[in-house]
Amino acid sequence: MAGVALLLAACGGVQVRPEPALPVPLLQPMQARVGLVLDEELRTYNHDETRGGTRWQVDLGPGHEQMFRRVFESSFETLQVFQTAAAARGAANVQAVFRPRVEQFSFATDEETGGEYWAVTIRYNIALSAADGAVIDTLSLTGYGSSRGGRAANALTRATHAAMRDAAAKFLVQMPRLPVARKLAAGEQLTPEDAAVSKADVVETVPIEAEPAANP
Repeated sequence: MAGVALLLAACGGVQVRPEPALPVPLLQPMQARVGLVLDEELRTYNHDETRGGTRWQVDLGPGHEQMFRRVFESSFETLQVFQTAAAARGAANVQAVFRPRVEQFSFATDEETGGEYWAVTIRYNIALSAADGAVIDTLSLTGYGSSRGGRAANALTRATHAAMRDAAAKFLVQMPRLPVARKLAAGEQLTPEDAAVSKADVVETVPIEAEPAANP
């Protein structure tokens, strides 16, 4: 894990900039040609809130730009990256276009969890479009992470790293199972007609248990 964590004691706040170094996924990229839009909203995303008299600032943009590049480079054989949705519209030799965004970031300190652990939840929406810009679907994805103790900035950074890594792993493992992914792997273009099928597609937001708990 690599990251920048600054404790701004002088101004009574905490500022972190999580930039996780994700391990190289051990999987075979899908033989598909896709576009990835990493727009300004994602590249500059910043969570800023004041809680209990402390200002918390989490600069999520740079780390997520790196994360989604790595995830999509590992998932698909051919990837074109665009900075705007308009630039991606009508791109040559692209079967589909993905546009991820951070929908929500939330965290709980060790004091709030009543123990030693910090917890982070990051919810994402990934818009899926045909090459001509026609909307196919929006995939939902949630990453969860935790960190045990330490200084506030370091603990929050580690928990955020863990949540990002959790989301990346879920996408890498589950995306190839979706009907739209199977069509991409077959070399076909996504069309608006695929929307009716993809509405049932979800990326699981919590781990799947092999056996139900005896006493939930």
